[in-house]
Amino acid sequence: MSKKSFAAEAKAPKKGKADKSAPKQGAKVKQPPMLFDQTQKLLKKIEATCGRRVLSYWTSHRGRVCDADVLALHKLLRRVGRLDEATLFLKSDGGDPEAALRIVHLIREYVGSLNALVPLECASAATIVALGADEIHMGPLAHLSAIDSSLRHDLSPIDEIDNSRVSVSQDELSRIVRLWNAESKDHHANPYTDMFKHIHPLVVGAIDRSSSLSMKICREVLGYHIDDDEKCESISANLNSNYPSHTYPITSREAGRLGLPVSELSSELNEMLLELNELYSEMAQKALTDFDAQNYHDNEILNIIEADGMQVFYQNDKDWNYIKEERRWQPLNDESSWRIIEIVDGKKRKSNFHIR
Repeated sequence: MSKKSFAAEAKAPKKGKADKSAPKQGAKVKQPPMLFDQTQKLLKKIEATCGRRVLSYWTSHRGRVCDADVLALHKLLRRVGRLDEATLFLKSDGGDPEAALRIVHLIREYVGSLNALVPLECASAATIVALGADEIHMGPLAHLSAIDSSLRHDLSPIDEIDNSRVSVSQDELSRIVRLWNAESKDHHANPYTDMFKHIHPLVVGAIDRSSSLSMKICREVLGYHIDDDEKCESISANLNSNYPSHTYPITSREAGRLGLPVSELSSELNEMLLELNELYSEMAQKALTDFDAQNYHDNEILNIIEADGMQVFYQNDKDWNYIKEERRWQPLNDESSWRIIEIVDGKKRKSNFHIR
């Protein structure tokens, strides 16, 4: 689970000679569709069906669970107020596990009994958020994932194709050591001696620390609704180290075997949540405006948090310029920010929500 900054960087290679000149003036910049009216109408239907207030937390494949989400969610919860019970629609590929812990803590400060609705992927840090719910309702397309830590460190190895740092996980390092010990029949050298030639010792130390962090966070969020310390420890250990890959899909059947409070999501609710996901996906479609081969503008929406009467979302709003000599993209004129659409005195109002 990377702790990289929130704004996802577009890195698709573009051909042509690097040009640091300003983008063409007067070009029409693409804007993503705003579907507030449709999502609000559908949220009301979902609330009527499940009989609880519904909070929605959704990220695109280029968005991430991050610390800024905590402040955006707090803005929403202050409007909603304290609730005896609520339901959280959750869809995300993951992000920062520490931010996930803060999100769980914040929601549980405002909500007494919490159910999570998971119709699709709820991976990595998003799995941690789901673990903080009293009940997890999963549809046929839903899955959780392992929470073993991966880290993109400043000293991580560099991917020679796109010239970026790669993420390294604790499980990968452990498997290297196990394979070394199993196959090194003719010598007894230390496996770390050769491994350190490719992976900096500080990266290895940081990953080990991050793995311990994931275990602690998992136990903490489970503690909101499970009093049995041994059960919390068992679930945490399984999710952190017993899966062959970080992206292994944990379906409702397997989640139940782990001891999680999982039940089947009703077909009616599942269909409505898939429809809501389609609306969010349409809002979060790529909104890239090409000025030339080395310059484009990004207006993509990445994260959406919503409840009745308010929608808070993070939108990229910046230019990108390709530096050929350094084989990387640099952002320019960055006006990216959280934005709010809300109903005030019966009228729709739009504003920026600045988080520093």
